[in-house]
Amino acid sequence: MSIYEKRVVKYEKLVNKLDKKMHSISNWRLLTAVSGIIISVGADKFKLYYLFWSSVLIFSSLFIYLVLEYNKLKRMLKYGQSMLKINNDSYKRLDGTWIDFEDTGEEFRDEHHEYSHDLDIFGRGSLFQWINATNTYLGRNRFKEWLTNPCHSEDFLHNRQAALNELGEKRWWRQKFQAEGMDIAEQVREDKSLIEWLASSNKLYGRKHIVFLIRLLPILTISAFLLSYGFNIIPRLIPILGVIIHIIILLANIKKRNLAFKTVCTYQRNIRVYKMMLKHFEKSNFKSTYIKTLKEGIRSKDGLLSYEQLGTLDKIVDRIANRSNFMFIPINILLLWDYQCMISLEKWKRNSGGLVDQWLNALGEMEALSSLAIINFDYPHWAIPEFTLERSVIRAKGIGHPLLTNKQIYNDLIIEEPKNILLITGSNMSGKSTLLRTVGINLVLAYAGAPVCANEFQCSFMNLYTCMRITDNLEKSISSFYAELLRIKEILKATEGNQQVFFLLDEIFKGTNSHDRHIGAKMLIAKLYKQNAVGLVSTHDLELGEMEQDTNGNIVNYHFQEHYKNNKIYFDYKLRKGVSTTRNALYLMKMIGIED
Repeated sequence: MSIYEKRVVKYEKLVNKLDKKMHSISNWRLLTAVSGIIISVGADKFKLYYLFWSSVLIFSSLFIYLVLEYNKLKRMLKYGQSMLKINNDSYKRLDGTWIDFEDTGEEFRDEHHEYSHDLDIFGRGSLFQWINATNTYLGRNRFKEWLTNPCHSEDFLHNRQAALNELGEKRWWRQKFQAEGMDIAEQVREDKSLIEWLASSNKLYGRKHIVFLIRLLPILTISAFLLSYGFNIIPRLIPILGVIIHIIILLANIKKRNLAFKTVCTYQRNIRVYKMMLKHFEKSNFKSTYIKTLKEGIRSKDGLLSYEQLGTLDKIVDRIANRSNFMFIPINILLLWDYQCMISLEKWKRNSGGLVDQWLNALGEMEALSSLAIINFDYPHWAIPEFTLERSVIRAKGIGHPLLTNKQIYNDLIIEEPKNILLITGSNMSGKSTLLRTVGINLVLAYAGAPVCANEFQCSFMNLYTCMRITDNLEKSISSFYAELLRIKEILKATEGNQQVFFLLDEIFKGTNSHDRHIGAKMLIAKLYKQNAVGLVSTHDLELGEMEQDTNGNIVNYHFQEHYKNNKIYFDYKLRKGVSTTRNALYLMKMIGIED
């Protein structure tokens, strides 16, 4: 039984136990309320005042205790359910049944991106869906950036690899961090408006004479009530005038205050989640330079921890939330509660508001790191990529597709100067496109700092471009062939720059006739070869294999093959040198009934 299966069993038992306890406490709470009412009413009826007050005190205290215990268990249950889901998802990830994970990153899909659409980086069955463990808006976006904007700094990637290695070992830490984030409000994803608002300021509530007046007026009005109604020293009109003045003050700028309160209260649940996530982060010790630098960067100049500062904001928001209670209106009028809250809020914004962006970005960074660190823990045998300053290099032993869980077929692959281009031939369904995606998606992981699905992996820094999954655009009246030409134009333009280009071309020019396809493909590959681009080309056009001889072996032929047994077709998906010698299209047609 895997560690995840054991933890699933553990948290299933915990969740069931807590659920039963909550049900029991609910029953006791109801019994306490009913018993308290019956005894109090009976004691009052028979004028047993000692019993009346004793029962009110005892049963009220017991009821409050049961409410507190119920809320405590409710929080524990929510945490247990989160941990159960995390471990259940982790088991599914290893088992290969992760395809139903809800968060697919669909909103990040971009058909015009250099490679993400072709390599299944986002969407159903994607790299994002497989390994994403982020919950916050900035975390999801940071992870998306890592997968779509490759890092080409060797030192930076080495530091990130060290951080991922450390986090990989801290499974318990990652799971708790993810569980804390899972309570984020689903309806509030975008944090930009909160960050901008907290970084702004309203100088009115920071002026000393305004603060002094707002603090003084409630004291004077309450004192007037005591002197008037308590001791009958001053006329009762004076405290009434004080209340009228309070009401007038509260009505001034009420729309702006309400908008401010609405903004911060909308994010109340998120603020609480961020506080708990930051607390978990800041109270833990890390060794890697990458994470230590991240942790030090969110501490204020006076050494205050960010989660403590967010805790103060959380309390202020709690006080603001009280004003939504209709029964709180008299308190608001008497204490000028709105202004007291605004003064506290603006003071907090002046001291800490400008740091919120850093805090949330740090959380996003840690979420992205925690996502990739899952690979380090689940697949310790995968290779940590090595980066070389040599040009045009990919050296891989036992490379497989990371998303084909437990079904990978591993191949060796070497690309190095002057052999910059591999031409892959083979029959339908033999594995050509999968090989291209295997190389591409492992490069994406490598440039993100993650382990790759290989025994050994070394690469140079290259800009990745693909042309694999091109479709018509009816809105713009663009055919798939012309869309393919536009993508190839982008790749050719990129090869004119200073940086190395790595390309993946799958069945190019399939939208035109065989004669033009052959000539066009040959011209394109020759152009890419001349521009010192690096990459793989898959094709059914076996005649293109002649280019190996034309370039003195610098364009190298590889192929996949199949075999037949008992009228069935079988593939081994193993990469072999040379041009394919088999075809299966006619055989497949016969299998579905197309024959003479």
